[in-house]
Amino acid sequence: MSIRLVDVTKSYRTLRGRHPVYDRLNLTIERGDAVGVIGHNGAGKSTLLNLIAGAEQPDSGRVVRNMSVSWPLAHTGFFQLDLTGTSNATFAARLYGKDPREVVARVRDFSELGKFMDWPVKGYSTGMRAKLGFALSLAIRFDCLLIDEVLAVGDIGFRDKAEKAIEDLRRDRALVMVSHNLKEVLRMCNRVVVVQRGIPPIVSDDVRGAVKRFHYDMTGREADPARLD
Repeated sequence: MSIRLVDVTKSYRTLRGRHPVYDRLNLTIERGDAVGVIGHNGAGKSTLLNLIAGAEQPDSGRVVRNMSVSWPLAHTGFFQLDLTGTSNATFAARLYGKDPREVVARVRDFSELGKFMDWPVKGYSTGMRAKLGFALSLAIRFDCLLIDEVLAVGDIGFRDKAEKAIEDLRRDRALVMVSHNLKEVLRMCNRVVVVQRGIPPIVSDDVRGAVKRFHYDMTGREADPARLD
């Protein structure tokens, strides 16, 4: 089971013409992979998650999915904002053919939202929506989780809980994680995609080496892995 990006090209129309993001990108994600995506703001990190999820289509090339894929966590477009957290979880369970009662129970337990599960999502804070989305993705049990800075929001206790859940799921599932926290990428990922404006993306199994090079490009200083953030 895998997800393959084959010669994927993606660009956006701007006032100055087409803005290229990816040009014939090739990437394979298999079970057990934890792929970190790092790079400059606006370089295309979230675009990569959207391409993998199918939320955006490439200009050319193919995305071949042979495993189930979550929506990009921290992306609120999936939720019906006028519905409660419970109703959103119920809807998602039915959409993916899961037992709604079981999914709602798992989400309620993991998210720690308590009474707010019965509040409309439009009244949630960013951290609360991240908790709901992360808990729901675990309850649905996707083969591949797409995480967009979800560990950067919420309280410390929930972030620790989420990291532990990610470590556990890596045994039999895949993970693609956008993060500005380079130490987090070093700790959790076995592969990395480095995205920088105007430069072809780098896909590497040498996570430490790629992170150190990116840090030097960003700061002009050699990286101390123990102090990266």
